Amino acid sequence: MIDTSVREKYTAVIGLEVHAQLLTKTKIYNTDANAYGHSPNTNVSVITLGHPGTLPKLNKKVVEYAIKMGLACGCDISREQIFDRKNYFYPDLPKGYQLTQDRTPICMNGHVTVFPKNGEPRDITLNRIHIEEDAGKSIHLAGETDSLVDFNRAGVPLIEIVTEPAIRSSEEANSFLTEVRKLVRYLDICDGNMEEGSLRCDANISVMLKGSTTLGKKVEVKNMNSIRNVQRAIDHEIERQIAEIEKGNTIFSETRTFDAATGTTAGMRTKEELNDYRYFPDPDLSPLIVSEEWLKEIEATMPSLPNDLLAKYVKEFNLPEYDAQVLTDTKEIAAYFEALCGKTSNYKAASNWVMGPVKSYLNDSNENIEDLSVTPENLAEIIQLVDESKVSFSAASQRLFPAMLKGDGQSALATAESLGLIQDSDSDSIGELIDEVLAAFPDKVAAYRKGQKGLIGMFMGEVMKKSNGSADPKITNELLRNKLA
Repeated sequence: MIDTSVREKYTAVIGLEVHAQLLTKTKIYNTDANAYGHSPNTNVSVITLGHPGTLPKLNKKVVEYAIKMGLACGCDISREQIFDRKNYFYPDLPKGYQLTQDRTPICMNGHVTVFPKNGEPRDITLNRIHIEEDAGKSIHLAGETDSLVDFNRAGVPLIEIVTEPAIRSSEEANSFLTEVRKLVRYLDICDGNMEEGSLRCDANISVMLKGSTTLGKKVEVKNMNSIRNVQRAIDHEIERQIAEIEKGNTIFSETRTFDAATGTTAGMRTKEELNDYRYFPDPDLSPLIVSEEWLKEIEATMPSLPNDLLAKYVKEFNLPEYDAQVLTDTKEIAAYFEALCGKTSNYKAASNWVMGPVKSYLNDSNENIEDLSVTPENLAEIIQLVDESKVSFSAASQRLFPAMLKGDGQSALATAESLGLIQDSDSDSIGELIDEVLAAFPDKVAAYRKGQKGLIGMFMGEVMKKSNGSADPKITNELLRNKLA
């Protein structure tokens, strides 16, 4: 660890390149299946393998998904585009070049709003979002001298989301990736699974003295399979570069790999420059024209996005921002909450139930909310019973909700009645129980009246016991205090 005073002399400058595999049924330029987990080299054809004489044909759904992401980020959508060949050789790149977009990316500019834990929301500016194809996968088995190559992933459609060098901390990078993953999941264009490689991130990192306008030499870090590891890699690389500069050494522009076990980076190769790729327009693919009519059709299918819902919950539902963040964390939770709010106007109670008993059950049972047997209609009935003081919240959350999870088809009211949870709100009958309790504990009554106000809890407990838990706590507490006074 470098000294804090040394660290504070420098500003970190970070840009991210995020690759998202698109959830199309087939690959970007042919009809080979786009699927994860199949046996190696089964989702391949002569086009995937780059055989001479084969021609690519663009998958229209890929373009639609890329436009949706651009709209979600407030990008300018390019109406006319061409595809380019990016020339480099890897064993898992069959054609010897990658089809991508260089000079005419489908989406330009735009931003993603981040919500760092220790800072204000901030817009991270995007440079572009472009379409390209994935390469295959080289497999290096321990103890083997040869590498194996699986071409199933070759030709899988990608969008690459490229930021400007606008990120200033690993925490902001973490928040950016979290928001991107949330967006692609809300749009249903990518599953966002970093462990399986369907969402991948390369980080370009440099440091410069505070107040300087000259950017330092950037280093690209690859091979990070979780958002947490991206943050760890950035933190390590910032410290490594500052330490090298403080020693008087030069930072070289290179590509480094991240070792999750040690939390350190190591050099792989010198960083390629743009001219190394020898971009030129692909002669086999026609120019892509996005018509105004098609763009409007795509805009009409856009779902509600997390930031829109967050603003709605804060402004219209008067929920705390923390609640709104939790409720929009996943598309499925937000959809359940939206349906619930269509059945009840007690939005804060709805929020408390979803964030509390519902999420606790889902976490404990490892279930998805789409499979929850308590429907939004059922939960709205429970909320109404609590609002009407027919069932206490504790009884509803600890006994009624678990009973309804069994899904026997009964209404919340019928289930509460069968469990004996309906509260007694009759002041006269509750008053009689209170009189019995106070008569049984005269010494405690005297102590309470001498100032031991904490005894109210003991009296409440005794009354609830006598009523078998059916006495309305609010009415009981009020009557009890009056009688003791």
